[in-house]
Amino acid sequence: MDYRTRMRDLREDNDLTQEQVGKILNKSQQGYNHIEAGRAELKIEDLIKLCRLYKVSADYFIGLSDKK
Repeated sequence: MDYRTRMRDLREDNDLTQEQVGKILNKSQQGYNHIEAGRAELKIEDLIKLCRLYKVSADYFIGLSDKK
């Protein structure tokens, strides 16, 4: 599974908007959308923040594991 798909799924499963997650990452809604849509890369520090937010491992987030 592509990490962007998992990123979107985790956000939606937690009933969060792109704007809400963008604020957590200190990005605009548009900046966050660019990451989710594949027009920008996810920085490692943002990956760490998202893993903590969703309480999942980085392996799960990037699709190396199906175990959260």
